[in-house]
Amino acid sequence: MDVIMPKWGMTMQDATISCWLKAEGDAVETGEPLVEVETDKVQAAIEAPVDGTLRQRAAVGDVVRVGALVAIIDPA
Repeated sequence: MDVIMPKWGMTMQDATISCWLKAEGDAVETGEPLVEVETDKVQAAIEAPVDGTLRQRAAVGDVVRVGALVAIIDPA
């Protein structure tokens, strides 16, 4: 399952990856925070949409556009 950059505000276009809360290859559960991201107005966490194994597709410091791929979760 793809984990994409959500849009939290009408003017939000992208966000910067601040830190990963889970490491590459970690098992994750639905609703568990995966990564913290920062915009000019908000700092928030993106949560796991499903249970599985995390595959990161963005690095700390990357600027990721809304709707772009941040990670993939391989089903458990």
